[in-house]
Amino acid sequence: MDREIPSIAWHSLTIDDVVERQGSDRHRGLSGEEAAGRMARFGPNRLPPPRRRPLWLRFLQQFHNVLIYVMLGAAVITAGLGRWIDTGVLLLAVIVNAVIGFIQEGKAERALDAIRRMLSLHAIVVRDGERIDLPAEELVPGDLVALAAGDKVPADLRLVTEKALRVNEAILTGETEVVEKALAPVDAEAPLGDRRCMLYSGTLVSSGVATGVVVATGPATEIGRIGSMLEKVETHATPLMRKINRFGQWLAVVILLLAAITFAIGVFVRGQPAEEMFLMAVALTASAIPEGLPAIMTITLALGVQRMAQRNAIIRRLPAVEALGSVTVICSDKTGTLTRNEMTVQKVITTGNVFDVSGVGYAPEGGLHLAGETILPEDHPEVADLARALVLCNDADLHHRDGMWQLDGDPTEGALVTLAMKMGLDPAGERRAQPRVDVIPFESLHRLMATLNHDDEGRGFIYVKGSPERILEMCDRQGIPGRGVQPLDAGYWHRQGSAAAAAGLRILAVAAKPADPGQREVRFSHLRRGGFTLMGLVGIIDPPREEATTAIAESARAGIRVKMITGDHVETARAIGAMMGIGRDAPPLTGAEIETMDDAELRRLVPRVDVFARASPEHKLRLVQAMQEAGEIVAMTGDGVNDAPALKRADVGVAMGLKGNEAAKEAADMVLADDNLATIANAVREGRGIYDNIRKFIIFMLPTNGGEALVVIAAILFELLLPLTPAQVLWINMVTVSTLGLALAFEPTENDVMHRPPRDPKEPLLTGFFIWRLVLVSVLMMASALGLFLWELSRGASIETARTMAVTAVVLAEMFYLVNSRHVRGSVLSWEGLVGNPYVLVAIAACAVLQFAYTEMAAFQAIFGSTRLSGEQWGLVVASGAAIFMIIEIEKIALRFLGTDVRRIRAAR
Repeated sequence: MDREIPSIAWHSLTIDDVVERQGSDRHRGLSGEEAAGRMARFGPNRLPPPRRRPLWLRFLQQFHNVLIYVMLGAAVITAGLGRWIDTGVLLLAVIVNAVIGFIQEGKAERALDAIRRMLSLHAIVVRDGERIDLPAEELVPGDLVALAAGDKVPADLRLVTEKALRVNEAILTGETEVVEKALAPVDAEAPLGDRRCMLYSGTLVSSGVATGVVVATGPATEIGRIGSMLEKVETHATPLMRKINRFGQWLAVVILLLAAITFAIGVFVRGQPAEEMFLMAVALTASAIPEGLPAIMTITLALGVQRMAQRNAIIRRLPAVEALGSVTVICSDKTGTLTRNEMTVQKVITTGNVFDVSGVGYAPEGGLHLAGETILPEDHPEVADLARALVLCNDADLHHRDGMWQLDGDPTEGALVTLAMKMGLDPAGERRAQPRVDVIPFESLHRLMATLNHDDEGRGFIYVKGSPERILEMCDRQGIPGRGVQPLDAGYWHRQGSAAAAAGLRILAVAAKPADPGQREVRFSHLRRGGFTLMGLVGIIDPPREEATTAIAESARAGIRVKMITGDHVETARAIGAMMGIGRDAPPLTGAEIETMDDAELRRLVPRVDVFARASPEHKLRLVQAMQEAGEIVAMTGDGVNDAPALKRADVGVAMGLKGNEAAKEAADMVLADDNLATIANAVREGRGIYDNIRKFIIFMLPTNGGEALVVIAAILFELLLPLTPAQVLWINMVTVSTLGLALAFEPTENDVMHRPPRDPKEPLLTGFFIWRLVLVSVLMMASALGLFLWELSRGASIETARTMAVTAVVLAEMFYLVNSRHVRGSVLSWEGLVGNPYVLVAIAACAVLQFAYTEMAAFQAIFGSTRLSGEQWGLVVASGAAIFMIIEIEKIALRFLGTDVRRIRAAR
């Protein structure tokens, strides 16, 4: 099915050219017959549903993991040898992990569904010269569509006519300030936010009326193209997942090599029977595979999700919890994320004075300040008169609902109403006292709005507000009519306006003049006559969130760089960035400049630039990819459809919960329930703590596997009886290690976690120190288990009793080593270290009960071949575990002293 040619820049063509190319009529639209033919050619105006993977395939894909393959292979071998207990435990571990992964799937499909729901339901279409109401799905290219205030744009349109048309394009650009539309074509390379002659599907008409010819429908629209981008974006594995995958591949290779070497030595060197050596190899494989790692990781991350939810961070994908802890860059949208998404008047300029206005948002809280001193509005009535004029020349209303001030109307006009209320005025009362008689709506062509108002004595005044350049042309005086005026000093107003604009403020001018006696209408001829008195200027801005500014500073202390990526103008982006401490090292980079760069040049520049302006969805996606290719771990925040592809690509996509669009939420890994950037700092802290706990678990678990493997290898090399059977190995790995290791998930976050720099993404999961600790503890556990096993055999004990001693020695060593692992490098020989985590004590008690049952209960004895131990034997295994505990604590002390000496030597150099 055909679609529109995407290379045509419709915004660069004249109205006649567009109508001609679309084969339409600017007055009559398409004929019904032609529309039916185009429907057959182009298809309905909706996004096609994505290809859905069947549930069975989604489930099977959860088994695509190297360690899972090894575990399945071990299960097959044990089943072939009739070792059904071993087989059952291995398969249970595999299935549990597959179910957990299956539940987490489906994020991309839901994001596309959310975008589809955003298309409008109905449209007013001109066909055969008549207006008809049609479902939006029935629109085709060439249709003539009529729009009015409150309508959602049903397809991409090229404007044909417009009257005072203003459109909210935040859904695509992320910027809440409404866009004034015009009919004139623009440059073919103009970014989306500057295409004033175009209307895009899913955007909202704020005011005015218009007609436009459809140039794109369904997936060919801008919003459809974003949906297509989102479908094609590949998710990026988080740092921990990448490390775990590499670790799993490395471990699988090592395990298989050891098993093969063991089998070969036993059969071809020692002359052992092949079936017995198969059992040996299976025991070695079972001992080396960390069966509990995926489950414990999932549980640890899930606990982190609960703690983050209490801090207003809702996690949608478990690995994102850990990824937050390794974030090096936070890419944030401006509007609604760094700023409040509420326009605010911050400066009032009158003849001779420049006032600052405190308070932010639409709540009428704040006051007037002059030279740093708070002043009363009645002491400077010219400010109240100026605010009164801005209320009368205004269509917005503020209402107090549900404990919040909410705006009905244009955000800029809402800010002017708030100013008047701060000055003690009642907007409704002022409008009743001077009712509006006529109005010239705001138009981009004239850059102003004008109203004619009469007071109760019949006197009329014309009030105008708009761009300073336009209003100054109409004025010959300055001051307040009726309070004193003087000749206009244009230089003064230009200087003040330029200074305020340089601070990132949007400047509006307001002026007034008496109407002619009996005047009942206002026309442009009345404005061209001049004779207006300039009352003053106001500076408006969408102010930064205070908590966001604090969060940026906290992130900097934690070694995290915050970058602003916005669709707004470069001057505004630069000013907001300067207020918040972003972008001091390099000038902003614009979307047009990004377009000219290849990937290599962009990758070279992004580490230095922190402010990106006039950015389209493609630019945001390219920027995130460039940062990732430069080695950064990227968190991307956003609240609009335009952010969804970049949110999905980022290591951590963060959507705004209150003001965020559903498509953004569905594509994100995390949703901020309070739309507060500061919540990300809390989430980063939690993520770093969770990563610490996962590493603590790994350094606790791997030596157990290593010790078991060494026991099996030693038995093969020295032609000994096998000290541990595969079933006993699985008892240790799946029951005791998991029970004990789970306690480390509850370890509190360490105090210095936000004073560390972000982890190096290239740092391996097993550092040199971790390998050293792994080897040390593995050797100690092997020596303990094998030593007690041989000791019991030398005393004439049965093989079952000797193996029970070996298993119990490993389990008791784990109990003691769990306490060691609470602090990887620091000593635990303190009250906090020994009892600071009550879950550790509970886990040790639970594991002791399980191990006691293992030795004492007949059912366990029948399954695992265990026997009852005497008091003396229990004393031996407890003593061996305590010895390992003390050796590790001595090792920590030695390493701390060695590290101090190294630092002293380096300092001396």
